[in-house]
Amino acid sequence: MRHEFHPEAFEEYNEAAHYYAQQQPGLDLRFIVCVENAIEVILEDPLRWRPFDEDVRRCLTRVFPYGILYAIEPDFMLIVAVAHCSREPNYWKHRIA
Repeated sequence: MRHEFHPEAFEEYNEAAHYYAQQQPGLDLRFIVCVENAIEVILEDPLRWRPFDEDVRRCLTRVFPYGILYAIEPDFMLIVAVAHCSREPNYWKHRIA
């Protein structure tokens, strides 16, 4: 199964990586590896995580306080958000119509 990012999800992913790059050299790469590993685990078994909100599921990353929110489409997995766990809940809902 392939995956795609919602444009806003990809933007927040990049912004988070940029933030970590400013905090400590190499921390951005650790963040990226963490998120990419979570995506690979999701792709192996997308139904592993229960629905978080309607048809959207959430996989929490290790080490960093982020969740990968995704929807399973017929031919791919849509990453709706790369959400910091302390961010306002449901801010991403407009992305799924």
